[in-house]
Amino acid sequence: ALTEEWSDGDNYARGHWLNGRLPNQPLDAVVTEICRKSGIDALDAGRLFGIVRGYARTETGSARSALQPLILAYGFDAVEREGKVRFAQRTGQVTGTVDKDRFALNPDVEGSIETMRAAEVEMAGRLRLGYVEAEGNYEIRQAEAIFPDEESRSVAQSEMPLVLTGAEAQSVVERWLAEARVARDTARFALPRSRLVLGAGDVVELDGLRYRIDRVDQGDAQLLDAVRIEAGVYRRSDLADERIIPQLFQAPVPVLPVFLDLPLLIGSEVPHAPHVAVTAQPWPGSVAVWSSPLEDDFEVNRVVAAPSIIGITETPLQSAPPGLFDRGAALRVRVTGGALSSASDDAVLNGANAMAIGDGTGANWEVFQFADAELVAPDTYELSRRLRGQSGTDGIVPANWPTGSTVVLLDRSPVQIDLPLSARGLARNYRIGVATRGFADPTVVARQEAFDGIGLRPYPVAHLRAERQAGGDLDVTWVRRTRIDGDSWQSIEVPLGEVAEVYSVRVMSGTTVLAEYSSVTEDWFYPLSAQISDGAVVPFALAVAQVSAAFGPGPFRQIAILV
Repeated sequence: ALTEEWSDGDNYARGHWLNGRLPNQPLDAVVTEICRKSGIDALDAGRLFGIVRGYARTETGSARSALQPLILAYGFDAVEREGKVRFAQRTGQVTGTVDKDRFALNPDVEGSIETMRAAEVEMAGRLRLGYVEAEGNYEIRQAEAIFPDEESRSVAQSEMPLVLTGAEAQSVVERWLAEARVARDTARFALPRSRLVLGAGDVVELDGLRYRIDRVDQGDAQLLDAVRIEAGVYRRSDLADERIIPQLFQAPVPVLPVFLDLPLLIGSEVPHAPHVAVTAQPWPGSVAVWSSPLEDDFEVNRVVAAPSIIGITETPLQSAPPGLFDRGAALRVRVTGGALSSASDDAVLNGANAMAIGDGTGANWEVFQFADAELVAPDTYELSRRLRGQSGTDGIVPANWPTGSTVVLLDRSPVQIDLPLSARGLARNYRIGVATRGFADPTVVARQEAFDGIGLRPYPVAHLRAERQAGGDLDVTWVRRTRIDGDSWQSIEVPLGEVAEVYSVRVMSGTTVLAEYSSVTEDWFYPLSAQISDGAVVPFALAVAQVSAAFGPGPFRQIAILV
């Protein structure tokens, strides 16, 4: 396939090269080996021709089941003749004659000959064959054939454990399709026992049409079932094989895994299970995540089929109010694993271009969205017009995400791993690497992680207000938010999303908690006497968080009391 090395490399498909062909086996040798291994020595395979490039048998079965894919792909018949199993290629050539005046009468046949045609609705006008590609990387390929006049959308599909070239596979499906249409016509007739010379596999001519005898019932007379054929169906196709260029060998490299303990993004996730995003350059194929509570007995937890877009920030990202487009300085990120693109405002408001930014640990992630992505250097983008603190992460946004923070695009590539609810918060061992190389491969990345189940974390409350009464008492109010089904405008109130409505109220002096109270409603009364008892001297602060029975308090929203 390296035409820069071989000036006549394009002629390989035409057969004058031996390189790569020596391991191929003649079809008759393969059939003979299958039969003899099953104890059948009385056979004749001398009428077979063709090359078998590769054939896999993954299940134990009979010789008949092993021969079936070869019969279908190479187009030959197996018949019993004179005490032998005879294999013969289908050519469509007439091997016997039938005199209509010599038909025998049989009660199973109406008249001297009975012909039938199958309904057209029973025929498939499109065929698809799955096979293993030859001369390349032995990948799974498909060949398809369709009649020019086919209008239906039905597809008949088959899989073959055979190694074929593209031209060979195409010839197979074209032959199948043509055979199926011609074989709509069948015939049944009877012959006297004096015509025992005709048997299954023979081709006879009736009224100018050719029929292949598929079944013979011996009795007082022979009852024969035949199917119509055309010799042209079995002529070799002149389709030339395309030159296949194998992919160069890539040495395995370690992958880059990022674990993300995220809030619910679309609502259908397992709330307590984290996500894992993986990338590598070059991408090695399927990547496995093995897990174990100990440092041995690893089991496959998840297989990651596609790389995620992961990067690092090259500029800091300052905090910004949630719910509004952040029109501050663009965030520059350098990514690997794919490309970023801009999205319309409507698309963003419907969930497009969601990205997580964090310090690389499992739990500390802010979810934001961006509308504009401008490519400014190779694999480097400037992201602007951002929606910050999405999915309830506005409660954990720091004053600034520094340069070097990790970003992960939250498309379909990151996948959730399996984690028992009982293992939440417990450290477990993970190994991430190429699935086909096993968890003990030197390129596997080992991690020990514990996850709190951020999908169970309540959202921060909104609209926190405190009003000083005439006597010095404080009336504190807020609005509850929900992590489950909170986007609908159809209901009067958003769902609670928790077992019970409970809030934690903290009285703060700087970072010191002076007192902590509980409330079951979206308001709280703080009398002056309690303020004096708690030592809450102006200025102080009040912090409120919704409490989950499964997670505990969510992020606290804080308000300063200055008067």
